[in-house]
Amino acid sequence: MTDQRRNTIKTVLRCLSQFQWLVGMVVGLAGLYLWLMLRRSSLFFSSSPYILLPVYFTLATGALLLFIGFLGSWVSTRDSTCLQGLFVYLLVVVFCLGSTASALAVHESINLDSEVNPLTGVFQNYTGSSQDPNSRAVDILQESMECCGVQNYTDWLDTSWFIHTGGHALPLSCCNTTFTNCNGTVFLPDQFNQIACHPKIRTVFRFILLKIILGMFAAVFLDLVILLVITVQLMRQPPLHNYQILRD
Repeated sequence: MTDQRRNTIKTVLRCLSQFQWLVGMVVGLAGLYLWLMLRRSSLFFSSSPYILLPVYFTLATGALLLFIGFLGSWVSTRDSTCLQGLFVYLLVVVFCLGSTASALAVHESINLDSEVNPLTGVFQNYTGSSQDPNSRAVDILQESMECCGVQNYTDWLDTSWFIHTGGHALPLSCCNTTFTNCNGTVFLPDQFNQIACHPKIRTVFRFILLKIILGMFAAVFLDLVILLVITVQLMRQPPLHNYQILRD
């Protein structure tokens, strides 16, 4: 009965460990997605490196989860106390990494207002040239997030670009896509995106930090607890002994 129980625990451990490969890939892709989002919007954030810390810890957690999946599959085929102890240790490390990533995500979500402060300066330096990285980033931001201006579309009226272009039109990236004939004229403000970019970028990244990262790690923590319980149960089982019939 003991051997059957031990084999059952090993089978469950093997299945859960293989599932960790999928979990590790999901966590790693989420970290990569957030990193790409931050890199693409880096002009709109302060130079503080702390905004990237949740990303780095998420990527590290994803990589370690992949390794844990491999190690857990190996542990399920061996009766090594050292391997089982290493596996439990790495589970605790992943828990610490995930907890740190979650805490940093909450912290950065609270400080997003100060992190997004450079947004006004970027809009002021807009030139309208597709060759200008600053201008291209502003156009991509307004098109992808369907926003216009920092706090309102009227923010464009105070920019040097608007004055130098004659003061008649806003960038075409401000146009609401439902108006196919929108040419950016300031006299038809109803054709512009009515949402401001500052609150929109803050809302999007707060959603990513709080909903995606915290929700993802909540599922990871539950999975880690189950793995830890299974491994402890395996370690408590008496080792298998090979008995031989003694002959005179």
